[in-house]
Amino acid sequence: MNAAELLLGEAALARNGERLALICGEEALSYAELARRMHASAAALRALGLRRGDHVALLMRDTPECAAAWLGAVHMGAIAVTVNPRLSDAECRHVLADSGARFAIVEDSVAAVQRSLAAHLAQTGRLVVAGEPMRAVPAWRDHLRTTATAPAVDAGEGEAAFCLYSSGTTGKPKGMAFGHRVVLSLGEAFRAFGIGEGDRVFTTSKFYFAYGLEHALLAPLALGLTSILCADWPEAAPVLRIVEQHRPNAMFSVPTVYRRLLTEAATGLAAFRPIRRFVAAGERLSPQLVEQWRGATGGELLNLYGMSETFCACMVTPPGSSNGGRTGQPLPITEVRLLDAHNREPAAGDPGVLWVRHPAMTRGYLNLPVPSVELFRDGWFCSRDVFVRDSAGYFIHQGRSDELLKVAGQWVRPGEVEEAAALDPAVAETACVPVLDGDGLQRLALFVTARGDPAEAGRAATAACEQALPPHKRPKWVRVVADLPRTASGKVQRFKLREILERELAGKE
Repeated sequence: MNAAELLLGEAALARNGERLALICGEEALSYAELARRMHASAAALRALGLRRGDHVALLMRDTPECAAAWLGAVHMGAIAVTVNPRLSDAECRHVLADSGARFAIVEDSVAAVQRSLAAHLAQTGRLVVAGEPMRAVPAWRDHLRTTATAPAVDAGEGEAAFCLYSSGTTGKPKGMAFGHRVVLSLGEAFRAFGIGEGDRVFTTSKFYFAYGLEHALLAPLALGLTSILCADWPEAAPVLRIVEQHRPNAMFSVPTVYRRLLTEAATGLAAFRPIRRFVAAGERLSPQLVEQWRGATGGELLNLYGMSETFCACMVTPPGSSNGGRTGQPLPITEVRLLDAHNREPAAGDPGVLWVRHPAMTRGYLNLPVPSVELFRDGWFCSRDVFVRDSAGYFIHQGRSDELLKVAGQWVRPGEVEEAAALDPAVAETACVPVLDGDGLQRLALFVTARGDPAEAGRAATAACEQALPPHKRPKWVRVVADLPRTASGKVQRFKLREILERELAGKE
């Protein structure tokens, strides 16, 4: 079996060869042309000395060139490692060292920003530049001038096809390897949303995220769809341009992007009205955002839940059922169960930690045996996400198991506080974290960003919480910040918010 061959081999091309596979800016590739570029990339990697089982890191924008390099690596039996170019130098070096990447193909625009990393790779003989070549460094595009082809490597059951790294919200990014059989599990969310043959899908998330790699590249190829790529970071202006130019039928993004579109591109949102499906994943989807998006575009914002460890999506809200509070229902090939602190199924309506079993799941973290043992058990993975299940069978996310806390002897979910504060239009974004007070007791701190006047946003958030929440759930501290600190993947770094208040409190003692 070979994942790339299943996606772009003879059988796949017999079905889809003349169809459009990828659109990126002014460039449009058929399935047949993408297959040709895949073979050229595989030949180029062999010419560079890459061998079966070697890791090759890709620090590239989401372009057809990156897609062909990824597929070429998998086709020849190497292991593709997509790396987020927005990671810090130290984080990038950690990923390269942890994966043991033999080469790194770095786009010239990325090398211009990651200068220290590029210099380090050049010194170690592992740098391959895609773009303007650097002196004495192999140039990727020179190696692509070939018509060579070779049979796909027939991978064994335990052989990895690619690796992904976590976003590092709780520490250094963790690596996860996935086998070639992953392609047999792709596209369940597309099917659940009624997305199929002839549709154009626009996914703003990047290839170096599981969400992006599945829905922007692999699942569209598996189902014969056309994927519209966003090469650069999905700010509001480029996203709007892509929608206006290429008219997708479905859009997959994250709540942060939808929120930015509402505030920064409001006058152009009419271009989104023809889109049939809007999907959000990667962070909490609020009822407020669902209603705001419906009011601005007429479209229903659907939720998708998954995790890097399972690679593929696990649950979705079916069309017609989204209210922002429901996370969703499990997809057909996903098994889920809730367990309480005693490893028993909780009573109906009570919270429990979600465990997941999925055929695409990784077997554990690279080079981290202890966390793997704790979280991977008998084919199941502990998500550390707390859910309740309602009477209609929908799962509702309550927060992380390490975020829930007791205040005045009662459980509090920080997400409740965030949702309450977000009800006021003066508040743009919210994040609630537990912080120890002077008596060593956990209390809630709410951080907000403002749509206008910061002082007004602070007052509005406080008033909204007082109106919507009982006293024990109200935050002890409310602070307005210019921006919420985020990882390179866009997730809020709550530990940094906690540190801000801890430094403030320490200075008052």
